[in-house]
Amino acid sequence: MTAADLARLEQWFAVFVGGFADLDPEGLRNIRLKEEHTHRVVTCMREIAAGEGLDSSQTLLALAIALLHDVGRFPQYRRWRTFRDSESDNHARLSLEVIRDEQLLAGLPEDEQLLIEEAVRFHNLLELPSAVASSADRYSRLIRDADKLDIWWVFLDYYRQPEQERASAVGLGFPDLPEVTPACLDALAAGTIIRLDQARFLNDFKLLQISWVYDLNFESTRRLLRERGYLEQLAATLPDSQQVQDAVQRALASLEEIGSTGR
Repeated sequence: MTAADLARLEQWFAVFVGGFADLDPEGLRNIRLKEEHTHRVVTCMREIAAGEGLDSSQTLLALAIALLHDVGRFPQYRRWRTFRDSESDNHARLSLEVIRDEQLLAGLPEDEQLLIEEAVRFHNLLELPSAVASSADRYSRLIRDADKLDIWWVFLDYYRQPEQERASAVGLGFPDLPEVTPACLDALAAGTIIRLDQARFLNDFKLLQISWVYDLNFESTRRLLRERGYLEQLAATLPDSQQVQDAVQRALASLEEIGSTGR
């Protein structure tokens, strides 16, 4: 992967996204959301890569993965009008389909092609499979961290906006009611990641996002998250019950723990 290869992918991405300009205003709002998300994930990846001391070649690979990780979101939304995989298709699989159909990795060394494809394939799994090759494992963890770091920003921005201005697909259709599902609260209190199929309300989805703190892989990500205060801002939008606050405080405390599983 060279700087010229990355520039070619960036040019392709701009043209690819432009192909969805025929959607209605609401559709364009959701497409723009994913376009901007992709660019911010690239920025997050650059920050994490610098913090972890990746060299220029490694950084270029990581940036290419960040650029391509969500390209399946665009055809997903055009076809199903949702970003919810359970109501459409696995967006990581769709991203791989776009990458292969467009022959985006042609000309790259085979090991780099495989590494990029593996990182994209695994970026949205609840847990990484144990059989991932060590090189792909590192990049899979990098994209998972960079993705989360921006998704926190996306949802905080969504919650701040007036309802009529929100990109409709962000909330995945969860009702914005004061309830919290006990199973989600119990999972967060136990220090585990909440599964999407456990969530019933928008508050559950917020708890799920907070639970991602238990799946961060690099100390640079933890540092950036602490500096930006995303979890505290998200917690401030939740019901002010003792049980909710206790579970959230455990998650916040885990962010301060020394050490990481970065590789």
